[in-house]
Amino acid sequence: MAEFLPSLLYAFSALFVILDPILSVPIFATMTKGQSPSEISRQAVIAVAVAGFLLYIFLFFNFFIFDILGISLPSFQVAGGILLFILGMQMALGIDIGRPKGSSPSVAGVIIGTPLLCGPGAITTVILLVNEMGILVPAVAIALSLGATWVILRFSAEIQRILGECVTEVMARVLGMLVAAIAVKIIADGILGLL
Repeated sequence: MAEFLPSLLYAFSALFVILDPILSVPIFATMTKGQSPSEISRQAVIAVAVAGFLLYIFLFFNFFIFDILGISLPSFQVAGGILLFILGMQMALGIDIGRPKGSSPSVAGVIIGTPLLCGPGAITTVILLVNEMGILVPAVAIALSLGATWVILRFSAEIQRILGECVTEVMARVLGMLVAAIAVKIIADGILGLL
């Protein structure tokens, strides 16, 4: 138990930073603007369910998927780290790369669920956490981070109104730098594994 809590805190922090629901607040709030609270809640549930489904698939079947495709963990670390670094730079610099424009509000949950919440960075993080800690800690950390993400998305309009657009943007930029730093570590570990 003494080792479980620090490991859980680390795994939760890593996942929460990479899921980065704060980045999704302005996007989700815009896409669900004018919808009823029940519809906003439903879209938040869809976003979390989509992200959760993908994260748990990779949590339980990651090495099986790797074996089928003939991919090693170090090569996935390097590839995932590069994509995660690009995502971090995108967040830090406020650049939009591959973000759907003018999407229908009815698909807000799906678009937020993937690729914004659960993209290559989140998948890479889950696989690395499983490799380092086993299945239990990452499984609980995923549930906790998705629960916190749902709360943030559900109240995204209120959060954006309270914080203001400027503060939301600054927080997204800072989280982007953290994601880029995590990506550099993942790439370095992958390169060492390949060597």
